[in-house]
Amino acid sequence: MGLDGRNVWDQAKPMKPDRTTLQLIENSLQYASEEMGLALRNSAYSPNIAERMDHSAAVFDADGRLLAQAEHIPVHLGSLPWGLRNILARCSREGIEFLPGSMVVSNNPYLTGTHLNDVTLVAPVYSKGTLVAFAANKAHHADVGGKVPGSISMLSRTLQEEGHVLDPVFLVKDDEFVNRTVEEFCRGSRNPSERRGDLKAQRAANVAGARRIEDVVSAYGTDFFALAAEESLRHSETLMRKRLSRIEPGSYSASDVLEGKDGEDLVVAARVTVSKDGVQVDYSGTTLQVDYPLNAVFGVTISGVYFVVRTLTGDDIPANHGAFAPIRVTAPSGTLVNPTYPHPVGGGNVETSQRNADVIYRALSKSPSSLVPAAAGGSMNNVMIGGRRRGKKWAFYETIGVGLGGRAGSDGVDGIQANMTNTMNTPIEEVERRLPLMITRYEFREGSSGRGEWRGGVGLVRRYRVLSDLTTLTVVADRELHRPWGLASGLPGSATEVRVRRGRREFRVSCKSTHRLGEGDEFEIRTAGGGGYGKAGRRAVSLVARDVEDGLVAVGQSSPASKRH
Repeated sequence: MGLDGRNVWDQAKPMKPDRTTLQLIENSLQYASEEMGLALRNSAYSPNIAERMDHSAAVFDADGRLLAQAEHIPVHLGSLPWGLRNILARCSREGIEFLPGSMVVSNNPYLTGTHLNDVTLVAPVYSKGTLVAFAANKAHHADVGGKVPGSISMLSRTLQEEGHVLDPVFLVKDDEFVNRTVEEFCRGSRNPSERRGDLKAQRAANVAGARRIEDVVSAYGTDFFALAAEESLRHSETLMRKRLSRIEPGSYSASDVLEGKDGEDLVVAARVTVSKDGVQVDYSGTTLQVDYPLNAVFGVTISGVYFVVRTLTGDDIPANHGAFAPIRVTAPSGTLVNPTYPHPVGGGNVETSQRNADVIYRALSKSPSSLVPAAAGGSMNNVMIGGRRRGKKWAFYETIGVGLGGRAGSDGVDGIQANMTNTMNTPIEEVERRLPLMITRYEFREGSSGRGEWRGGVGLVRRYRVLSDLTTLTVVADRELHRPWGLASGLPGSATEVRVRRGRREFRVSCKSTHRLGEGDEFEIRTAGGGGYGKAGRRAVSLVARDVEDGLVAVGQSSPASKRH
C-alpha cells in the first residue's frame, strides 16, 4: 500500500517516491542482501563460509545495476557488480536466458572478478512474469582443484592450473540442480561433498533474497519499485559527490611494492585525480603481469578504489551503483592490476588487492584534507593445508588478521582482518574437531606495532601442529621484506614471518611457499603490525605503560634475525 492507503500499482502513473518510502525500500533491499548472507552462512558446509563468513551477497535491478550489497567482503564490493555485468553480457551472446527458476554459476575471474575459489551464483527475480531484479552471491570455496590443497599456488602458470574453471552455465534449471554442472565442478575438488554443500547454501541464499525482493515489489508495484530504485541511485550519487567535494582537488600519486615469488619488487603505482567531476584513478607505471598468481583481475582493482573512497566518505552512503558513479578507474592492459587471460590470478585477489588499497590510501594521504591512517599489515596471510587422512583427501583454508595502522587521535586496531578482507577467524575448536590439526598458539604478537604518537595495531601469532603424515602446507602472504609504512613521522610495523619446526629444528621459510609436513611438525605465522602515526616521542607515557601492561609492547624488545630457507 502507498502512504495514502492506495495500491501504488493501481494508479495510472506511479507517484514519485517520497523520501520516507524511498528509505523503506532501500532498507528492505539492504536487509534482503544481509539475509542472503545469513542464509548462506547458516547452511554452508565448509568452515571457511560457515565460520569465517568468506562470502558476499547483493541485489541488482533488471539492468544489472547494484541496488544493495551486504557489508561482507570489501574485495567483492566492486567485483560483484563488475562480474554481474560480464555474466549478463556473456549469457546474452551465448543464448543463456535467465528464466524463472534458473540460476547461472561461474568462477572465471576474467568474467566474475576475484579468483577461481570465489564462485558467483546469479538468480533472476520475476514478478507477474516481468524480470524486476537479480539476486547474486559470491562464496570462497576452500578447494577447487589445482596444484595444492586450497588451490592458490605460486607454482601455477595459467588459470587452468589453479583449478576447475566454470564459464557461465546453469546450476539450477526449472528449480532443480543441473547435476552435470554440480558433479563436474565438485569432482575437481579435494573435498567434493563440501563443495556440494556450499553450492546448496549459495542456492538457498539466492532463494532467500529473491523472496524478499518479491515482497517489496508486491507491496509497492513493479513500476513504483523501478522508479524508487532509480531515485535511490540518484540520491546516492548526489550524496557521494557532495562528500567527495570535501577532498582538496588535485592530482596525488603514490606507489608501493608487492613482493614477488622470489622476493622481487612488483610495483603498484597510481595517480588519483580529484576534481568537481569525481575521482579518476590511473595505474600507469604499474609492473607488467607476471607468470605466477599475483595478478589481480580488473574487478579486484576497482574494488580497492571503491573500498578506499567509501571509507573516506562515510558508510552511511548506500553502497549502490549511484554511489560509485563518480569514480573512474583505468589500468593498462597486461599489467599486474589488469592482466590478460589466461594469466593466473589466485593470489592477486588476496594479496595484490591489499597493496592496491595501500597505494590509493598513500596517494590520498598527500591531500591537505587527508584523514588517511598509516598502513595496515598489508596481507591476508593465506594459510592452506591439506593431505590424506584415513584414505580420504582433506583441504583447509583460512586467513590471519594483522594490525591496522595508527591515525590522528587513535591507535590502530590489534589483530583484525584489514582493508580488503572482512572475514572472521576459524575457531580453534572447529579446526581441531574437523581436521588433523592442533592449534598450539594463538595470541597477539608482542612488539609488532609501528611506533608513533598513535601506535599501529599489533599482529597475530598462530601456530599449528600437524597430526597426520602426507600433509601439504602452502602460505601466501606479504610484507615480509617491505614493512607496513607509517605516516607523519610514525615508524613502520613489524614484517611478516613464517616458521616451520621439525623435531628440535626450527627455521624461517618464505611467506610465499609450499612445504610437505609430517605428523608432529609445526608451523607458525607471525603477521605484520600496522604502521605508526606521528612522532613516537610524543606518545603519552600513560599509553606506553598501558601497552606494556597489556603485553602488546615490551620495552627494549628486539627481533632476532634468523635465516630464511
